Amino acid sequence: MVALVVMILSFPAWGGIKITGLITDENNKPLEFATIKIQGTALGTTSGLDGTYTLTAPEADTIRVVYSCLGYETSKRRLIDQKPGSKVTINVKLTPVSYDLGPIEVTEVAKQTSSVQKLNIDSYKLAPTVGAGGVESLLTTLAGVNSNNELSSQYSVRGGAYDENSVYINGVEIYRPQLVSSGQQEGLSVINPDLTGAVGFSSGGFSAQYGDRMSSVLDITYREPSAFEASVGLSLLGANAAVGSSSKRFTQLHGVRYKSNSSILGGLEEKGEYQPRYFDYQTSMGYRIGEKWKVSILGNISLNRYKFVPASRTTNFGTVNDAKQFKVYFDGSENDRFDTYFGAATLNFKASKRQEFSFMASAYMTDELVTYDISGEYWLDQAGTNGEGSGSNVGGELGVGRYLEHARNRLKAFVTDYSLRGSTRLLNHNFTYGISMKHEKLRDRSREWEMRDSAGYSLPNKPGVLKVIYNLTSHQDINTDRFSAFIQDALRFTTSAGYLNLNAGVRASYWSFNKEFLFSPRASIGFVPDKAPTWSFRFATGLYYQSPFYKEYRLQQVDAEGNITIIPNKDIKSQRSVHFILGSDFTFRAMNRPFKFSAEAYYKLLGNLIPYEIDNLKLVYAGQNLSKGYAMGLDTKIFGQFVPGSDSWLSFSLMKTQEDLNGKKVPRPTDQRYSVALYFTDYFPKLPMLKFSLRAIFSDGLPFISPRSSRDKGYFRSPPYKRVDVGFAYGLLTPRANGERRPGWLGAFKSVWLGFDVFNLFDISNVSSYYWVTDVNNIQYAVPNYLTRRQFNVKLNIEF
Repeated sequence: MVALVVMILSFPAWGGIKITGLITDENNKPLEFATIKIQGTALGTTSGLDGTYTLTAPEADTIRVVYSCLGYETSKRRLIDQKPGSKVTINVKLTPVSYDLGPIEVTEVAKQTSSVQKLNIDSYKLAPTVGAGGVESLLTTLAGVNSNNELSSQYSVRGGAYDENSVYINGVEIYRPQLVSSGQQEGLSVINPDLTGAVGFSSGGFSAQYGDRMSSVLDITYREPSAFEASVGLSLLGANAAVGSSSKRFTQLHGVRYKSNSSILGGLEEKGEYQPRYFDYQTSMGYRIGEKWKVSILGNISLNRYKFVPASRTTNFGTVNDAKQFKVYFDGSENDRFDTYFGAATLNFKASKRQEFSFMASAYMTDELVTYDISGEYWLDQAGTNGEGSGSNVGGELGVGRYLEHARNRLKAFVTDYSLRGSTRLLNHNFTYGISMKHEKLRDRSREWEMRDSAGYSLPNKPGVLKVIYNLTSHQDINTDRFSAFIQDALRFTTSAGYLNLNAGVRASYWSFNKEFLFSPRASIGFVPDKAPTWSFRFATGLYYQSPFYKEYRLQQVDAEGNITIIPNKDIKSQRSVHFILGSDFTFRAMNRPFKFSAEAYYKLLGNLIPYEIDNLKLVYAGQNLSKGYAMGLDTKIFGQFVPGSDSWLSFSLMKTQEDLNGKKVPRPTDQRYSVALYFTDYFPKLPMLKFSLRAIFSDGLPFISPRSSRDKGYFRSPPYKRVDVGFAYGLLTPRANGERRPGWLGAFKSVWLGFDVFNLFDISNVSSYYWVTDVNNIQYAVPNYLTRRQFNVKLNIEF
């Protein structure tokens, strides 16, 4: 009798329809404790911690399944004519619902217990940006990150070179063009802010999963739309657009950008016809194959053109008592092309709730061409005052001459990468591991020279012989392979003392070019004490290597006539850095608003360094491991709501770098002893739709040397970099509460913002590099190349 009752009660289970699936949120993260019910019955269940669920429905012609979760819109699915005993998989993505809850009080700012800090890119969407990248402009306001060129997306972290920073998008490492040498040439950043969903940044002490770079990691994740979305941006500098959509299995996001900063470059002292054209298309797509498999695609096409026909230049520099004027009249032109293509495909397999695997294949190709033939006639004059109160001016001619610069530089690179990654969760442990194989193919054809005369004498001056002052050639075809593997364990748990976050791992790599095997252990720990929860502490250490890319192992051979030939240095070794980082966060409330004060002290022991010198964005490497050194400093930042409801921060950094170069102790080329950065946002109480943002940077100048020299022979510092950009944005239409649509045709718009930016508010002449004039007596004069002056921009941003 009991068995009969059990069979009757369990009949729906073995005679019904079994429904399984996965519940996720708008970011494809598993949604736990979501409710799943069969409409019209009492049958139901909830999703587990991993978002999965299982439910058996009784046989019926039509079955309606209702999915709901607090804070999310209810979703319904309908099943028709299902056979008894069949199995159905339904994966559902729930969309957040907005409620008008009135004022919300934020009581605390999130603490950082790992080496990677999370950045909120939404707070920077309306900020003024003159440079190539919005995300990088946000980075340069952080402690320890420096950039002295607003035209560029390149940045230096804690005294490291521009090439020492890793950039990842959706877990795929990204490369930059190799031949870009100035901010005028550089186009759009490889990161599209319109597609960016999450930003993680580490200025040191990062884990073993990240590749072989010595300074920093920028980890970008493009978002996956939960519904149709679109945006359009227009400004005097260019245009951008993005569109995305989502269905039951397929998500897609596309972005296109166009930039022409002719108006910005037209404000430089070097007058002429500027024709920069930069175009970029990116896509991120995902398709879910069943319950356990997913395919993701990432693509990027970047076409950059830079054409410049110089006409003249007048530069006034020096001091009141030592005023100089440099005049040049040009002939010729420069035509550059930087085309890059990138694609990656990732196959994800979720073996179980605790184990996942992914296989990734990517390819990167760059085709770069730099050509110029520019001649100029120059005058360098010195003006002074003679006679007390007379006002009479007397001047002296310091140098007069001509020069001719020629270049035909072509670089092609093709990089393929295949990697396998996995993760396994055991209790409180999360093991991550992976292997990768990378093949690099490079083709370099370069020829550049410069002829110069002073007062009718060619330099270098040898009677009866016409010589050029500089001549370089390179003809290389290189094929190399790189192999790497890593394993790490992330352990999080709570004890009676407080919360602990541990991460330890090791990375190994091999490069076929120089037969070098590297072993890189790394570890970090974060702690939030139970008795002092407003404090958090973290410590990180590790051995980091920078395996050289092409620019770093180009060795210059100079013959008896002074001609330079480039050869690859197969004896090159990877640069080495040992990190020691100690940091702390303190959260507090002031003016009844949340704030966080962060501080990090660091020391980096550097070895096997490849010395380099900076000329604008061009890094000229020695091609040999010739030095060692260190970098040390203190980074501080206060973050919070200086104005209610608006995030701002103030960063302050102190740093010292030193390098033992040819027996002398000199600062590294990116040595900036101090830096202060402010990002401030505000709104106007009587005009709540009007927002204000300010970005200010004040940092030390960089060490500079004369051409084809080195810092051990002497150097000087450029003036400090000082710049303030302000922006105003007025919301013509702003998002409505509860997701309500506007009436009529206005319902198609989510928001419309009209902006006005003022770049370089105080019209300060910052120096990016120097042009060197040599007279017949071999005396050299450094003529500053100034960056942009005060400029204005109008922009319109529309979201649908």
